[in-house]
Amino acid sequence: MPAVALEHVSKYFRKVVLRNGYTTFKSSLTCLLTGGSARPEYVEALRDVSLSIPPGGTLGIIGPNGSGKSTLIRVIAGIYRPTSGRVTIAGRAAALIELGAGFHPEFSGRENIYINGIILGLSKKEIRRRFDEIVHFAGLEAFIDSPVRTYSSGMYMRLGFSVAVHVDPDILLVDEVLAVGDEAFVRRCLEKMDEFKRDGKTIVVTGHDLQLVERWCDAAILLEEGRVAAYGFPPDVVATYRGSMAAEEAYSG
Repeated sequence: MPAVALEHVSKYFRKVVLRNGYTTFKSSLTCLLTGGSARPEYVEALRDVSLSIPPGGTLGIIGPNGSGKSTLIRVIAGIYRPTSGRVTIAGRAAALIELGAGFHPEFSGRENIYINGIILGLSKKEIRRRFDEIVHFAGLEAFIDSPVRTYSSGMYMRLGFSVAVHVDPDILLVDEVLAVGDEAFVRRCLEKMDEFKRDGKTIVVTGHDLQLVERWCDAAILLEEGRVAAYGFPPDVVATYRGSMAAEEAYSG
C-alpha cells in the first residue's frame, strides 16, 4: 500500500472579478447597488495530478513559481481539500509548510511546542518527554520562554522543523522553508532527514535546489501550470525542467 497516493486530483480556487475590472469592496458594493454583477472565476492550481509514493520513498516536487508546488504539498497534508480526485495517506503526517504556520505569535516557544505537538497527535506526557530534545535540536535554549513574535525567520524555521521531526511522523512534508536556514542548521536538517530515510520514513520536499533533488530524492515530479510535466528518476526530471527553463529564456530573449 502506498504511503501517499493521489488519484486525478484537481484543486481550484474561486475568485470574484467584476465586469468593469475593479475588485475593491467599495467598487463591489457600488456595482451591486447600481445593478451591476460579479461573475465567479476559478484559478486552476492543480489539474488532474496522479502520483504514488511508496513507504520510505522520498519525492522532490520542482517547478517554476506559481506551478502548484505549495498547493500540492498542502493537499497531501490535508490543509486543502481537493476540488476533485482522491488523496490517501497511510500513517501520521507532519508538515513544515511555511514559517510560523501553527505558531501563536504572543505565546512563548515553550507554549507553542506543546500546542503544535498536541495538534500533531502527541499527548502532553509525550511532549514533556521529547521537550528538551526539541529545544536542543533547534538551538533555542536561551529563547524558549520568549514570545515567538520576537524570533527571526531562521529561529521560526528551526523550531518548526524540530517539532515536526520529533513527533516521529510516518510522513514528513517540507515546503521550501529550509531555504531560510543558516548553513549549519540546514546540514543538521538534512542529516535528520537522512536518518528518517534509513528508518523507512516517507518524505516529500519542494524547493528550487535542483542539486538536492537529484542527489537526495528517489523520485521527482515537475509541475507546470498545475499539471504534471514530468515524473520519474530525479536526474531525468531535473534535466527536463532545465531544458524547459532554457527554452523559455531563449524565447523571451
